[in-house]
Amino acid sequence: MNSNEINKFIEENTEKIYDEMVKIRRKIHMNPELGDEEFETSKTIKEFLNNNGIEYEEIINTGIVATIYNREGKTAATRADIDALPIFEENEVEYKSKTAGKMHACGHDAHMTIQMGVAKILADNKDKWHGTVRFFFQPAEETDGGADRMIKAGALKFKGDTDKKIDAFFALHMAPEIDLGKIGVRYGKAHATSAMFKLTVNGISSHAALPHKGVDAILIGAKVVEFLQSIVSRRIDPREEAVITVGSFKGGEAENVVCDKVEMRGTIRTMSQETRSFIIETMKRDLPKFVEGLGGSIDVNIREGYAPVINNEEITKILEENVVDLYGKESLEIINEARMDVEDVSYFLNEIKGTFFRLGTKNEEKGLIYGLHHPKFNIDERSLKIGMGIQLKNILEFLK
Repeated sequence: MNSNEINKFIEENTEKIYDEMVKIRRKIHMNPELGDEEFETSKTIKEFLNNNGIEYEEIINTGIVATIYNREGKTAATRADIDALPIFEENEVEYKSKTAGKMHACGHDAHMTIQMGVAKILADNKDKWHGTVRFFFQPAEETDGGADRMIKAGALKFKGDTDKKIDAFFALHMAPEIDLGKIGVRYGKAHATSAMFKLTVNGISSHAALPHKGVDAILIGAKVVEFLQSIVSRRIDPREEAVITVGSFKGGEAENVVCDKVEMRGTIRTMSQETRSFIIETMKRDLPKFVEGLGGSIDVNIREGYAPVINNEEITKILEENVVDLYGKESLEIINEARMDVEDVSYFLNEIKGTFFRLGTKNEEKGLIYGLHHPKFNIDERSLKIGMGIQLKNILEFLK
């Protein structure tokens, strides 16, 4: 098919299955499951794949790797995360979450649905294309990095062909900050890398009327917070994006006692792993000396998080051209700033040339304005058709 034929094919086939995919999305939305607990979700996906004759393998308990082999050619891949969040849904819709305290508030129900729709259309029309397409249904994006575990378990490998590689990777995320009908494209650095820390400041308890007899852990803790901010403002090049946030500060039990222990928890976000490493090394090396000078001691525990999301320029250019050709220039939104939130799709992008883009869902007239992880987050379901369309366009144009 040439590009015009691909566009016509996409319009006809996404329209044909749209109602079916809306029903599937609503079923998944009503039955959310948290990371590594997505057993019913995984069952729903596998039933769909079986019904459409699509080959798949199970991986890391609830993960699925589906593959359509269709003659010789290049190999493309897409990914959808499948877990929900521990949030009480506040939407009053007929497909509201049936499980109190669990909700698809990050659009993963839509990601799955789009990917299933793309797989169905490709499986039903093998005479229209050639090559291989792999679909990753990934658990635990919101918790402990299902992408990394899938890859380590062999998700990128092909049975019977150790030389076969994925040539291009396309992944999307629902974007409530972008209007319905628009697709956000970002070149280069797209999402931050992260680390989480727990700091325990140890002082000496005393009566509040005799503070000189003790070592005030709360006062030291306050100075530690200031110290952390000085790392960003005075020890890192201001052209480098970096954030250190203390999100939890706990200490003390009584108003008349000098506190002897404070526990702080927080996060580090940077756009490069080098900057993240510098911050971690600085905290581990300098915080103990700083706190010792104030008469206390500190335990520093830091756990590294996801790698940064960096989009490949070549594949991102293909995406940009596909958006314009399929939906018009008015549908393209170039994103000029990286986001400081994190995404474990980065592990796929570390291994495969690919791009991670944003699919607009915002519709003010329908009240669809709430952000990701909000108890009233919801999507305009017409975005499902747009998402299926652009992913089909990406795959078919790349493989032809």
